Amino acid sequence: MSHSRRFLFATACVASLFASTPLRAQDGTFSTRQLTPETALAAARAAIESCRKSGYQVAVAVTDRAGLLQVLLRDRFAGAHTVEMATNKAWTAASFRTATSDLAVETQPGRPMSGIRALPRVIAAGGGMTIEAGGAVLGAIGVSGAPGGDADDLCAKAGIRAIADAIEF
Repeated sequence: MSHSRRFLFATACVASLFASTPLRAQDGTFSTRQLTPETALAAARAAIESCRKSGYQVAVAVTDRAGLLQVLLRDRFAGAHTVEMATNKAWTAASFRTATSDLAVETQPGRPMSGIRALPRVIAAGGGMTIEAGGAVLGAIGVSGAPGGDADDLCAKAGIRAIADAIEF
């Protein structure tokens, strides 16, 4: 087979490949759902109010699905450290797509995933939770300042419950 015939044959093969699998714009992109700033704020307010009712002064952070901060609220007497802790709890939950209390168990010393704790910003303690609807992660919430991760978790859950109707589809 001559060089020009091989080239034509190869060109025909490539053309038939593309003809059998048409490329469409939707195959090269995807859409995601995001929390609106208003919804993120409603979750943060509900979480901080839940903690107040229990007598806790906390900070609450809500991130988008990528872990980027959308809302941060700090109660008047919450410790200075709570701002960074709440933000990093939300970032950790969004980044790993799991609750930080679950991550705390899975990353204990001697466990296969223990090295995750050495990463910057990772908080392996309760208080960070994903915000999900319809099987998709929309964002995350982080709470810091209550006495222990379990109490932080309860406030985070209250924040998620407060927006459940707005995010379900």
